[in-house]
Amino acid sequence: MSTSVPSALRVEGLGLQIGGATILKDVDLDVPAGSLVGVIGPNGAGKTTLFNVVSGLMTPTAGRVLMNGEDVTSQSVAARSRAGLGRTFQTSSLFPRLTVLENVRLAAQVSLGGSGSLFRFPRRSDAASQRALETLEIVGLAHKAGAYAGDISHGDKRKLEIAVLLVTDSSLVLLDEPMAGVGSGDVPGLVENIRDMQREKNCTVLMVEHHIDVLMGLVDKVAVMYFGSIIAFDTPQKIMEDPIVQSAYLGSAA
Repeated sequence: MSTSVPSALRVEGLGLQIGGATILKDVDLDVPAGSLVGVIGPNGAGKTTLFNVVSGLMTPTAGRVLMNGEDVTSQSVAARSRAGLGRTFQTSSLFPRLTVLENVRLAAQVSLGGSGSLFRFPRRSDAASQRALETLEIVGLAHKAGAYAGDISHGDKRKLEIAVLLVTDSSLVLLDEPMAGVGSGDVPGLVENIRDMQREKNCTVLMVEHHIDVLMGLVDKVAVMYFGSIIAFDTPQKIMEDPIVQSAYLGSAA
């Protein structure tokens, strides 16, 4: 009897050409449900483009994207979100003039089937507000609930983005450089937030990160991208020992 874990995300033969330039080429990736997978590669390797295609912001010119076995290649960003895909970006996507609590509460009320309007917030005592407050406790931001999101530190903004994902029903989470610009003192807490998110939601996490040492201690497997293709996909230890990967980072791979 097979004991293989089903795929939360599978991309098959993914390709993207823009103006004659090849951005992605023959990308195959199978991300098991409940796993935490890292994506690394030199600048310009296609990592964020891969995320853009998976999340529906860009349409591939070849191949397909499957979530939980369903082909979502032609589906919109909103449809993929409803199917359980959540994402953070390299730059913050928070509402800076809403409070920390209001940012999370807005996501919670949408997740619970309520309005996504900025002008129809629920009361502090309702289910969305309670979920938001509990989530801020998890990521260590409850004491900043009343602060404007635009006024908190960059590290806290990243924690807030994790909190927003936690209150949604996202089963597949894409994190695009969550440690970017974060001070070294905030990194351990953010790593724990990511671990907690995966455990709390039992979700699948795919993350791009340039802090290789941090990534290798966090993920189950690593996909290495180079010139728009995945050249290796294995455990962190095997990836670090792979001569092809080492050559790619030294810039001498063919």
